[in-house]
Amino acid sequence: MKSLYVVALATMFATSVMADEAKGPAKPDLAKGATISATVCSACHTADGSRGIPTYPILQGQHADYLVKQLTEFKSGKRDNAIMKAMASTLSDDDMRNVAAFYASKSAKPGESKNPATVDLGKKIWRGGIAEKSVPACAGCHGPTGAGIPSQYPRLGGQHAEYVSGELTLFRSGARANSPQMMTIAARLSDAEIAAVSDYVEGLNSGK
Repeated sequence: MKSLYVVALATMFATSVMADEAKGPAKPDLAKGATISATVCSACHTADGSRGIPTYPILQGQHADYLVKQLTEFKSGKRDNAIMKAMASTLSDDDMRNVAAFYASKSAKPGESKNPATVDLGKKIWRGGIAEKSVPACAGCHGPTGAGIPSQYPRLGGQHAEYVSGELTLFRSGARANSPQMMTIAARLSDAEIAAVSDYVEGLNSGK
């Protein structure tokens, strides 16, 4: 009888676990995400993730699952950044999902290119790549308007040129190593090409 009782308890426990797993993660709480944004992230990204300091990314309208992936990799050290590691280390998985959903729920404000002299080169790289260097078109992964693909490729349309340029430079040097694909591509770009495509990106306005 005792063994039957143990088996029954084990079955009940397993059934409960399976039921919880079937439910999946709780729906993100945008109010909690807003609080995290205001208390943890606002110094660099502003309270709503809008057009703050140009060397930091605009988070409004970014894909939530992409943001969660980056926060997770900052926390683990896979994406190396001392400031972001310290910030991400304070966040639980639920915190990350909540704040990512909060930013994703916003509509990013449009940006504009600042250097007319390099727009044609930037457009060429974005739309067609650089065949002689085996650099693929940026639009192939990030979309013609820079809307990106959730979880895989970030939304770049309207992003700060300074931030995009900085990240491409980090990929090129190997200092940012959480995307082998981007490291390979950036390694083939000159300073002038990085500057041109980054400025062009800021003028792409993909909306939501």
